[in-house]
Parts: sequence; C-alpha cells; structure tokens
Amino acid sequence: MRVLDFIYFDAGGGHRAAATALKMVVAQQQRPWEARMVHLQDILAPADVFKKVLRIDLQEIYNEMLRRGWTLGSEQGLRFMQQVIRLYHGSEVKLLKDWWSGRSGTPPPDAVVSVVPNFNRALFDGIQAVRPGTPYITILTDLADFPPRFWMEPQDQDVICGTEHAYQQALAMGYAKDRVALTSGMILHPRFYEPIEVDVAAERRALGLDPDRPTGLVLFGGYGTGVMRDVLDRLDASGLDVQLILIAGKNEALQRELAARRTRIAKHVVGFTSEIPRWMKLSNFFIGKPGPGSVSEAVHMGLPVITVRNAWTLPQERFNSAWLSERGAGVVLKSFSGIAGAVREILQPGRLAEMHAATQAIRNRAIFEIPDLLQGILQREGLVD
Repeated sequence: MRVLDFIYFDAGGGHRAAATALKMVVAQQQRPWEARMVHLQDILAPADVFKKVLRIDLQEIYNEMLRRGWTLGSEQGLRFMQQVIRLYHGSEVKLLKDWWSGRSGTPPPDAVVSVVPNFNRALFDGIQAVRPGTPYITILTDLADFPPRFWMEPQDQDVICGTEHAYQQALAMGYAKDRVALTSGMILHPRFYEPIEVDVAAERRALGLDPDRPTGLVLFGGYGTGVMRDVLDRLDASGLDVQLILIAGKNEALQRELAARRTRIAKHVVGFTSEIPRWMKLSNFFIGKPGPGSVSEAVHMGLPVITVRNAWTLPQERFNSAWLSERGAGVVLKSFSGIAGAVREILQPGRLAEMHAATQAIRNRAIFEIPDLLQGILQREGLVD
C-alpha cells in the first residue's frame, strides 16, 4: 500500500475541493494507495508572519479579500505575498521537514501531490530533505499559470495541466515532455458526472418559476457578493423575458436581502448548497466571476457563461475568460454593468443553442484521468508494478 499525500489549503474553496474529489475517485477506483489529506496551513502556521502581525492567517486574508471584493491591484498584492513566502522559505522547509520526518507522528509518504500554488518550492525541498527522490507532482487547479513561479517551479518534479495553454507554459519553462501531462480539463467533483433525473418544467414550477422561460444561474462563490444585487437589478430593469436562480452561499444576509427584493422578473434565491449540479440542470446560462471551478462546472453542465475580465479580476484567473471566448462558450464583459446587453445577446434566436453546443464539445474527464497519470508516475519511479 503506497502512501500519497494530497496537499491543499483553504485560500479559496477550489484547492480543498480538488483534493477531496481526487481522494474520492482514488477510493472509488480501488487504487492500492492510502491518500492522506494534508492541510498545509496547519503545518506552516508557526511561520505565518501575516497571522503574527495582523492576527489573521494568510489564507483567511485571501478569503476575506474575495468576500469583500477587494481585488483591485491584486497582482501587486500577490507579488508582495510571494516575496514574503520566499523570505520565510527556510522556516517553511524546516516545518515541513519536521512534519515528514516523523516528529509529528506522520511518516513520510511515497509521493506528494500538491493542488496549491506558491508553496511548491518549499514543499518540494521539505520532502526531499526527508526522503530524497520522493516523486513530487503539482496539479494546477487554474486554467493557466501566472508566472513566474506561481504554480510551476524549476525543480525535478511532474506537472499536470488542464489546458493546452498551461501545458505549453510548462514546456516553455523547461520541463521535459515526459514530466508534463495534459488532461481534458479541471478537476470536478464526481457528483458532476452522476446522472441527474429531474423534470425541469415541474421543478421550475415548484420554485415559482416559469417552466419555459430562459433561466440564468447567478453564482459568485461560496460567500456570494454584492455584485449579485446589481445583476438582479439590471436584469429586472432591462425588460428582458428572463428569470434567475441566485445562489448566495454562506452569506445569509445577502440571501435574505435578495429574496426580499421586489422584482418584475421571477427569481428563486438559494443559500449554501452542495447540489450545484441540480441547480445548473434547471438553468440555461450562467452568470458569475471567472473562477476556474465555477467556469469549468458550468461548461461541463452545458451552460454558456457570462463573466468579466477587468482590473478587479484576479491575475491567475484572467486567462479563463480568453479560454471561454476562444471556444465560443461564453460572453466576456468589462463589468457586470453590461449584463443586460450580454443576456440580450445570448437570447438572440439560435444563439443559446449554438453556445450550448460549444460547451458540449468540451468533454472534461480530468478527475478520472489523473489517477492513471499518478499510476504512471509511480510505475516510472519503481514504486508499483
């Protein structure tokens, strides 16, 4: 039984979700591996200078920034954060070395699989200090790297990419072709591949919606955002014959506010839910930020995406909008002030069907491809037959 450590953190929801989904599929496929979930923040907390100074840890700073929409100038903020991480590299490596050397009661793994950015140099150095030659694999949960050294580091490791663009970035950085793998997309939870038996017309009626009216799903992450109010108000004032399902996530105040808003258009407001595939099944198009997870989920479920790219867009997410446009699967705006025009565009005769077909042409099976890639790496290193 080989032990694989899946490294994640909670700066944004996608990293834990990716590691959890991968662990689930490994178990479903009955791979002869022990997949250990390793929360990086728990190990590196003593070296978190942000928590020492600001009384809040690095990943929570990031999450609060997303919740409040404080993303203008995020590229400069990201560069500063990277400099601090590199400044404390020695301390990070020591903590990881102590963790894997058994002092924490955790023996070193046979391989390390990272789904986090920024810390891959420290993670690699930490495991190599304890067990030299341990295979190290980074799986990008973004559609592209944001160089230099956001996801990819110049070190002896493997990289798994979900887009041709990221794959070419790895080769350009100097990785050998046999150390870079290309999957058909981003990691999605296995529930997105399960059949959904739902009578769309009946379900819409039960929610107080029209069974035949074009329905948009509005989703801005696990904590929602005030942008959802603006989207609702602008579409309500547009005169367009649409209706909305709005998912406010864990933001209960926003959920109550959206639900209480008196509007011309029909709407249904949802709080935190694990049934995103079902809500997507009830919708015709998606409105949200250009995060790799939500964009990939919407496209996989056949929903054309309306999103933005502007100065507030996180630098690592800027490629996502270009990816959508290139494939004809989305409309990219400078801001959501143009949401009415974008919805009007996709509701032109035949346009929604055309964009739906474009999403269907993107067949993402990454979650089922990655275990085979990991198996190949373990075989190459002589760890399995």
